[in-house]
Amino acid sequence: MKIQGRMFIWLSAFILAVALVYGLWSKEPVGTTALFMAFGLCIMVGYYLAFTARRVDTGAQDNKDADVADDAGELGFFSPHSWQPLALGGGCAFAFLGIAIGWWFLLISLPLLLVGLFGWVFEYYHGENQNQ
Repeated sequence: MKIQGRMFIWLSAFILAVALVYGLWSKEPVGTTALFMAFGLCIMVGYYLAFTARRVDTGAQDNKDADVADDAGELGFFSPHSWQPLALGGGCAFAFLGIAIGWWFLLISLPLLLVGLFGWVFEYYHGENQNQ
């Protein structure tokens, strides 16, 4: 985790330099603000990763002599046949489309959003996958 923290901190230094040069050269406030915000996001992530790396055990990515197999293991549980992300993505797409069309379109997308969200959260609490 140390290497990821260093990478983000170096990236934030680069973005800061780019933001300063861009801001002084172009005198354009929107792009300059976006670059400074990108700097802020990179420094937050870099600080978090560097701060967390001190508190956890060193991983295989921090060892220069490590093999790829040293970092093997279970990454988590991923649902293999879920349709709920599709419903949630469609609901989000319609909700954001409501910004362009009109706020009333959000009322049409709200049921699809709720079905996708509640379906995804409670997917394994009913049917064949229910814990008994």
